[in-house]
Amino acid sequence: MRREILKKVKRVVIKIGSRVITSANAGLDAAVIGRLAAEVAGVRAMNREVIMVSSGAVAAGRKELGINGKPRTIPQKQAAAAVGQSRLMHTYEEAFELYNHKVAQILLTRDDLADRQRFLNARATLDTLLDCGIIPIINENDTVVVDEIKFGDNDNLSALVTNLIEADLLVILTDIEGLFDKDPRTSSDARLIPLVRSITREIERGAGGAGSMVGTGGMVTKLAAAKKVGRSGIPTIIVNGKTPGQLGKAIAGEDVGTLFLAAREVLNRRKHWIAYTLRPRGRVTVDSGAAEVLHQHGRSLLPSGISQVEGEFQRGACVRVCGPDGTEFARGITDYSHQEIAKILGHKSREIEEILGYRYGDEIIHRDNLVML
Repeated sequence: MRREILKKVKRVVIKIGSRVITSANAGLDAAVIGRLAAEVAGVRAMNREVIMVSSGAVAAGRKELGINGKPRTIPQKQAAAAVGQSRLMHTYEEAFELYNHKVAQILLTRDDLADRQRFLNARATLDTLLDCGIIPIINENDTVVVDEIKFGDNDNLSALVTNLIEADLLVILTDIEGLFDKDPRTSSDARLIPLVRSITREIERGAGGAGSMVGTGGMVTKLAAAKKVGRSGIPTIIVNGKTPGQLGKAIAGEDVGTLFLAAREVLNRRKHWIAYTLRPRGRVTVDSGAAEVLHQHGRSLLPSGISQVEGEFQRGACVRVCGPDGTEFARGITDYSHQEIAKILGHKSREIEEILGYRYGDEIIHRDNLVML
């Protein structure tokens, strides 16, 4: 099965975690980066396009700033990223130069992908770099990022990039062999799970906590990334990037790491963007009847089904859609602001113009802009 899936891959995103290319005390490991450059060059020789998402800038800059452990404040993290990002790219440039490959740096924030025009501009830039035979190396722009515009971790960023450039495969390089049935760091009898057909709640609960002193993500964030790209119809492989040769073996279809199959129900690109890239600005709570109609029939959300609105947002914002028990089950782009919804909730669509004095449409969220989670 693996070989059948992977022989179709033409464009691959490779996410490299901090724990693969840095150490807690010494910063960047140039030898490991050099070895990974050789392996990526080998993937290129397989006639695959490669986009890299690389962590490591903050870890690379800590030493220069005299910071032990993770930076404790946002300014410290931003300063470490400012120092470390140039060192990270310089190390990659030198490593890939040995194989006659050029690299390009791209720094992103969530806003770059949440804005549709900037999303399309980023995709055009990446497509152009690939057409020119250049390997893009993407990282979060930690020098300016704040909580409101950050991706959270580079596992999430790699998933969004995979959707952005319509890749065929996401490979996540980390410091363990893949997904285990138990934590291999504490259980000697832990067994590797080579294939995951569907990421269930039981698998998510068993994934354990987040990362070490060096990285920001753990297996939980990697599962979330695999789940996101799976809904785009794209498989994911989690493999040990510290073991030489694993990357090439994984992409060649050998039984290494853990392969996560694509989801059976796939979102189109726009709905995936709504569900996973946009940051919700508020929430609307619907009654049980509206929840059932949305679940079972894929209809638009009308004002008559809304019982409550929370948060402050304008028309065109992404909002959470929650059932009577408060559980989020959908997200969508609203055609009305929070103030307008507060006035028309519970009313029939034909009453909108009478209440507001104008009407954008009958729906609060049109079904084309509504994603079931």
